[in-house]
Amino acid sequence: MDKPLSGHPPALLDRDLSILSFNERVLDWAHRAEVPVLERLRYLCIVSSNIDEFFEVRAQPHVMGTLQDLTANPYGSDSLSAIAAKTNAMVARQYALYNDDLLPTLQKAGYRILSHGERNAVQRQWVSNYFQREVKPLLVPVGLDPAHPFPNVANKSLNFIVQLSGQDAFGRSNEIAIVKVPRVLPRLIPLPPRVYDGCTAFVLLSSVIRAHLGELFPGREVGQFSQFRVTRHSDLAVDEDEIANLRMALQQGLQHRHYGQAVRLEVSATCAPRLLDFLRTEFRLPEAAIYRVNGPVNLVRLMQLIDLINLPKLLFPPYKASFPVQLPQQTSVFARLKQGDVVIHQPFESFDGVLAFLREAVLDPSVLAIKQTIYRAGSDTTMMDLLREAVRRGKEVTAVVELKARFDEEANINWAEQLEAIGAQVVYGIVGLKTHAKMLLVTRREGRSLKRYGHLSTGNYNRRTAALYTDISYLTADAAITADMDQLFGHLASQSRLPKLKRLLLAPFHLHAEMLARIQAVGAAAKRGAPARIVIKVNALTDLPLINALLLAGQQGAKIDLIVRGACMLPAGVAGVSENIRVRSVIGRFLEHTRVFYFDAEQDEALFLSSADWMTRNMTRRIELAWPVNDPALRQRIINECLIAYLHDGRDAWDLASDGQYHRVDLAASGHSAQQALMQRYSDTNPRESGEWT
Repeated sequence: MDKPLSGHPPALLDRDLSILSFNERVLDWAHRAEVPVLERLRYLCIVSSNIDEFFEVRAQPHVMGTLQDLTANPYGSDSLSAIAAKTNAMVARQYALYNDDLLPTLQKAGYRILSHGERNAVQRQWVSNYFQREVKPLLVPVGLDPAHPFPNVANKSLNFIVQLSGQDAFGRSNEIAIVKVPRVLPRLIPLPPRVYDGCTAFVLLSSVIRAHLGELFPGREVGQFSQFRVTRHSDLAVDEDEIANLRMALQQGLQHRHYGQAVRLEVSATCAPRLLDFLRTEFRLPEAAIYRVNGPVNLVRLMQLIDLINLPKLLFPPYKASFPVQLPQQTSVFARLKQGDVVIHQPFESFDGVLAFLREAVLDPSVLAIKQTIYRAGSDTTMMDLLREAVRRGKEVTAVVELKARFDEEANINWAEQLEAIGAQVVYGIVGLKTHAKMLLVTRREGRSLKRYGHLSTGNYNRRTAALYTDISYLTADAAITADMDQLFGHLASQSRLPKLKRLLLAPFHLHAEMLARIQAVGAAAKRGAPARIVIKVNALTDLPLINALLLAGQQGAKIDLIVRGACMLPAGVAGVSENIRVRSVIGRFLEHTRVFYFDAEQDEALFLSSADWMTRNMTRRIELAWPVNDPALRQRIINECLIAYLHDGRDAWDLASDGQYHRVDLAASGHSAQQALMQRYSDTNPRESGEWT
C-alpha cells in the first residue's frame, strides 16, 4: 500500500492516551450545570468504570515494561508516566467535582452522605448498631506474621490496611493488619427516616468500618490506616490451539480473573508513606501505578445512590422511543419485508421492532429454522426466552455464541449451556477469531419454496444497551444478502471453505481489503480533480493501513470527515499531512455506537453499515460484517441521520485539533445537537407521517 505523500511518515497519536482523552470528554458531562445532578453523578461513575476497564485491559504491558527498566515506547516507564499524568489529572478533577460540587448540590436538594464527623449522636448510635449487626460478623481482620501472610486481595475490592501498636494475644508486636471487605455488603447505606436531621441521609460502608476499626482489634491501639483498592489485569487469555474445550477453559480462567497481576493501587490521600510503601512492595508496583484519592476509593459504587434517590426532577426526563416507523404494528414483519428493507435507528426507535421480528418467527408454524449470533446478550431474558420457545415448538435453532466477549464470558457461557440443554445447536465460532458480527436469519416455507428473512446490526442483541446505545438495525428479505448470511452461518458451524459472497463483506477475509480499495479509489478521483468524499463513523480508528490510506487520500485532495467516538490515532488538520481531514467525537446522552462508511469517488457513491470498528483486531482477528445499503431512500436517511446530523452538531461534538487535543464545539443556544434532534424526531409522543428526515 502506498505511503502518505509527505516526505516522512507522520507521528500518530498514542492509542492509550486517546482512550483516556475520550473519558475526559465523557467527564465533561458531569461538569455541565444544566445536566440534572443525578445524571452528572452517573457520568462521574461511568468515567470511573471506564478507567477501571482501561487499567484491567491496557495497563499490564506498561507496568511490566517499567518494572523491567524499559524506557523506550511503546511500553515502559515513559509510557506509564504519561498514562499516570493524564489519569491523575482526570481523577483529581473527578474528586474535586464530587466533593465541591455534586455533594453540595445534592445537599441543597435534600440528600446528604454523612461522614463520621458529620453524624450526630443518634446517627452514630444507629451506625454503631448497624456495624455490630450487619458488618462486623462478616469481617475477618488478618494480623500479618510468618503464619499469616498477606491475604489474596481480589480485583477492585475494598480493603483497609491498619497499623497497630501494643501486643497481640501471644505477646507479639505484629504491626500491620489487613481487613478485606466482602462484596456482599452494600457500599452505600441509607439511614432510617427516624434519625434524619433535615435531610435524607446515607453513609458509606467505608466510613462505617473506618469509625469502628478499633472494635476489630480488642486490646490493640489502631494508629494510622487507609482504605485501598487494587486493580488487576483481567483480560482472559486462552491458547485455543492447545485446549480441547473452550467453554471449560474459560470457566476455569474466570475463577482466576480476580487475582491477576496488579496494575494499579488506589489509596486514601492521607495514607501514611510507610503503609503505602508496604502495599506497593507487596503488590510489586512502580510509583507511577499509585493513585491517591480524596474520597472513597471506588466511585463506581456511588451509582447505587442514583437508584436509592430516584427522584425524577434530578434525572433526565424519560425518553420513550417510538416503535419503528417502517414497521406498522398491525402488519406481519414478513409481509412488510417483501415490500423492501427496513431500517431501525436505535435507541430513538425501539428495539421492540427486532423482538417483534423474532417473536413472529417463533410463533409462525411456517418458520422452519432460526439462526443467530450472540455476542453480548446481557441479563435480560426476552430474546433467549424466544429462542427456547422456538426449540420447544420444534424449530431448528442454531446459536453462534461468542464465549470470549470480554467481561461477558460468564453470561454467555450460561446462555450457551441453557440453549444446549433444551436441544439448540450451539457453536462457538472459529478458533482464534471472535465472532463479533451481529446477524439473525429466519428460514420460512412459503408454498413450495423456502424464503429467508434476515436482521443485521451495528450493535448487540441486548435489550438494555439497545435503549442506551445508538445503533442501526437492518431488516431485509433481499435474496443475495440472506443467502450470504446462510453461507456464513454454515461457515461458522462447519468451518468449511467459505463460498464467494455476493453482498456481504466479511472480516478477516474481504472487509479490510475492500475498505482500502474504496479509500484508494476516492484518492485517485481527487487526484484527477473529480469530486471525492469520505465520511466514516466508527467507535475507534487505530488500524495503521487504514490510517495511512486515509492520509494519502487526503493528501491527494479528498475531503474526509471522521466521526470517531473514542480512540483515534490519526492526527487531523496537520499542515502538509492531513489538512483535508477533520476528526470529531460526539459524546451525548446515548453512547454512540453506529458504524457507517460513506465513499464518493467521482459520483460513484457507496454506503456501508458494519459491526466493525477500524481497528486491526476487527479487521484481522474477528468475524465482522459490513453490508451495502442500496435502497436510495434508506441510504439518504442513514446519511442524514448518522452522518450529516453529526457533522453539524454544535453542542455535543468535539473537534480534534492539529496539536492532538480535543476542543468542544459549543454554539450555545444556536447549537444543534444530533441526538436531541433525533430524540425529538422519533419520540413516541411526537406523531409522524413517515420515517423520512425533515
